[in-house]
Amino acid sequence: MTNSNSSSTSQTAEPDLLRVCRIGRAQGLKGEVNVTVFTDDPERRFAPGSVLRTKDGRTFTVERSRKFRERWIVLFDGVADRNASEALNGTELYCEPDSEEEMEEEDAFYPDDLIDLDVLVGEDAATAQKIGTVSDVLDSPAQFLLEVRKDADGTAALVPFVEQIVPEVDLDEGYVRLTPPDGLL
Repeated sequence: MTNSNSSSTSQTAEPDLLRVCRIGRAQGLKGEVNVTVFTDDPERRFAPGSVLRTKDGRTFTVERSRKFRERWIVLFDGVADRNASEALNGTELYCEPDSEEEMEEEDAFYPDDLIDLDVLVGEDAATAQKIGTVSDVLDSPAQFLLEVRKDADGTAALVPFVEQIVPEVDLDEGYVRLTPPDGLL
């Protein structure tokens, strides 16, 4: 689930699953692990009792989690020592997507929802000009990027998916509106 900070399209392992994290190295001796986060809602996904699963169907229930500086440390039920946590290194965990009702309630969307939307440039939708379509949503270290395929020449431009540049996404009307700085496109 996402608001303005969307998830990457590569986060979809299967059509019905969303990649949440990759388990990294062990943290301490009691089974905790560091995780690389791929969700914009880690507080919810790593809440005690949350169930995550692997592609092959193994399930992991969060016992507890905490954020330490810029990383998350998670303890899963049944992972009681360092040896067990080290064995999980590299495991990717997924969750079920939220229902349409939950998404509408939060005015949220998934990255795949943005692909093929018209890209408008202007201060408001009524006077904005269509310049192309969203061809992909990419995950970069700084923020997510919209790949915009321009109508004029067919070339692609990468647009940072931040509120200052992409102030409006309207899935119902089928567009994203940009207010790009000079030279971006």
